[in-house]
Order: sequence, then structure tokens, then C-alpha cells
Amino acid sequence: MQKIAILGAGESGVGAALLAQAKGFDVFVSDQGSIAEKYRAQLTRAQIPFEEGTHTLEQIYAAQEIIKSPGIPDKAPVIQGALERNIPVISEIEFAGRYAKGKMICITGTNGKTTTTLLTYHLLKSVGLKVALAGNVGESLAGKVLEGGYDYYVVELSSFQLDNMYQFKADIGILLNITPDHLDRYGYQMENYAAAKFRVAQNMTAGEYFLFNQDDTEIQKYLAAHEVPGTPVPFGLKGEENLAIRTEGKAIIASFSQIRAKVGTSKSPLIGQHNQYNTMAAVGAALLVGIEPATIEAALGSFQNAEHRLQPVGEIDGVRFINDSKATNVEAVWYALDGIKAPIVWVVGGTDKGNDYTPLLLLVKEKVKAIVCLGVDNSKIIASFSDICPKLVETQDVNEAVRLAKDFAEPGDVVLLSPACASFDLFKNYEHRGRSFTEAVAALQQKAI
Repeated sequence: MQKIAILGAGESGVGAALLAQAKGFDVFVSDQGSIAEKYRAQLTRAQIPFEEGTHTLEQIYAAQEIIKSPGIPDKAPVIQGALERNIPVISEIEFAGRYAKGKMICITGTNGKTTTTLLTYHLLKSVGLKVALAGNVGESLAGKVLEGGYDYYVVELSSFQLDNMYQFKADIGILLNITPDHLDRYGYQMENYAAAKFRVAQNMTAGEYFLFNQDDTEIQKYLAAHEVPGTPVPFGLKGEENLAIRTEGKAIIASFSQIRAKVGTSKSPLIGQHNQYNTMAAVGAALLVGIEPATIEAALGSFQNAEHRLQPVGEIDGVRFINDSKATNVEAVWYALDGIKAPIVWVVGGTDKGNDYTPLLLLVKEKVKAIVCLGVDNSKIIASFSDICPKLVETQDVNEAVRLAKDFAEPGDVVLLSPACASFDLFKNYEHRGRSFTEAVAALQQKAI
């Protein structure tokens, strides 16, 4: 019996372990940290041997193949040891792809991939297709493949999940954008990070489709220097009429392969330029699957995005509150500021990720009437914006941040939490920050009644 070692016992590791066991492999799971109770119970119930708090190398290196969690970098000693012994190291996505019977729609990009994944899934579900949602959005692809019965898999892929994928092939691959992120994993080279993102198109033939953002500088740079397989389907907003997918007013125009379609977007609740790109990509995938334009149009109107992504969370005295806690980098905030047409009171701050705020200066000058800094160290934000937005205050309390923002705002204004920073100075994660903001808005609503 062939032995497989699985490193990491989170969602992807346990999903891979259960699938490997079902396919007849001798499975051993090793996690150098502690295993969450939920996953420990699943492994115990399946009688899969596991360890936590250590890596027993003789057990791991006895395997013919190793599946690693996306969180483990290739430079980790346990991985380096495997490679020195010529033991193949693959991702959970690679392993699951070997056994999947349905078509793969795979979505990546630095920003927007969760929204695009959820929207694509929603569009396919709206016509009753048997479709699974998997990957970086929350559930393991291996687990969904083990469930079986799906004709389509809509899979969100981070660059870490794309790494260690070799034979895997998407039927429809989507690349939304490439901006600097996680460069420590890629030798601080944008070229390496871009190459990881372009793995979404690997192994394609003319029968598979690669949808990509024509307006993105890094995507264009990579395409100019590399042959990329698959049938190219460029989408963009820059008005080129020869684009496969473009916008025209409140509609998306698609003209590629055998598809000629116009899909109205006026019913969509998504706001901002970045969401126009996300919607073009999702609509393109839906058209390729064969969904009628009128059906797509109707389904756009019933879509609810994931929490913490330009999510309306309340209104007080004519002031709208929007939770965009997931905007942890400057580019995501740029799209938020650009997409909101009303005057903005901006709640910003957290753990700085080496931000350069220069791209935001014009938008802040034009749209932001006041800034509330919610963070431990706000010096960089103050230095960047105090000259162009003199109404600037600091707090480390989310309830006070919401009160201050409401005081600055007038009816018709928007209070926008779009932090541009990680959350770890005051919160456990961006979800905790977003929930805390939402709860603070609800509490202030109750006082206003």
C-alpha cells in the first residue's frame, strides 16, 4: 500500500487525508503546531494516525508522496529534507484534482478572488447546477471531491495553493490582478509571485479558457514575456472594443468563442471599480458554462457578498456605514474610495504592512472629509494625510471610532471602515475587526432610536 504523509492538519490537510484514505492510501498526518479539536475529531473518527507538536521525520520520509498545507513554505526544513530525498511534495489541490470528475473553474488574484468565487458559484447555483464551492474560500477541494456528485467545482486559489500544483488543470481559469503581496514567500521578486498566479492557466489546451484582466500592469508585463496556454479571454474597462469581455454603461458585453451576449448589471449590489472586474470575470465564466444572459442578469441582483467586503452594515440619521475590513492593503482601499460616490468619513489603521499611501492622496483629497485612525501606531497615516485632511483623530476603541465618525458625518455621507492595514494590533483578525465595527454600529443605532 502506497504511503502518503500529510503536513498540516487544518482544512486542506484533513480533507486530503480523508480523500487519500478513501482512495486506499496508507495515510499519516503530521502538524508541528496544535490541531484544532474539530480536525482532531475527524482524524480520530476515521482512524487516521496523526501527530501534533512535532514532525517525526522518519515517518514522514517513509512516504512515497507528501501533501503539504499551503501555509508551509518550501524553505521549511521538513520540505527541504523531502526534496533532498526526491520525495514529491504536492498541494492538496493537486491531489484532489486527480480524482475530481467535474469541471474546474479556478479563480485567483491578489484582490477580489473571494467575491468573484462567491459570485461565480451563485450564478451557477441559480440555474440548479450541481456545483461545489472550495479552496481558499473555506472548504477543502479534497473534501468536496470525496463528497462527489458535482458537475462543477468553483475554486478560489491563493498563490500558496497554486504552488506545488503540477498536473492540475482548470477548465476555466480566472486571473483578476497581481499587486505586491506575500513577497517574502517568493524571494521578494514580483516575477516569482506573478508566475505563481499564472499557474491558474497551467496545462491548458485550446479547449480551456483563461480569463484575465487586460488592464492590470503586472499581468500585461508577464504576458509580454511568457507564453501562456489556453484560449485567452481578456476583460477590461479601458474601452477597447476588441476585448472579449468589456463594459458598456450598466452592461457587460461579451464577444468571444461562440458567445455573443449582453448582460445588464444595474441590479447588482456590488459597488466600486474592482467589483466591475470581478463581475466581468464571473459573468464570463457563467456564459462559458452555458447560462443565458437574462438568467445571469436576474441572479446578479440576488447576490450577497461575503462579510467584510464593502458590506453595508447600517444607517443612522441618513449616514450609511460600510464594513470593508478585508481591505488590508492600499490597492483594496483605493477601489473602495473610488467606488463610493458620497462624501466619506474614513476609518483606517492597524498593523502597517510597509504601506505606501501615495496612490490614495488624490482620492482622499477629493472624497474624504474626515479620518478616524483606529490603531496602536498611526504615525504613518497621520504623516501621509494630515495636510490634506485636517479633520483627523485617533482612537484604539472601535466603539469610540464609530461615534467619532458619526459626529463628523452628515446625512448622505458614508462612514467607511477600510483599514489598509492588518488587524493584529487590536483584533484577532480582519473578521473580528469587521464584526466589532458592525456591533459598534448596531449599538449606536440602538442609542439613536
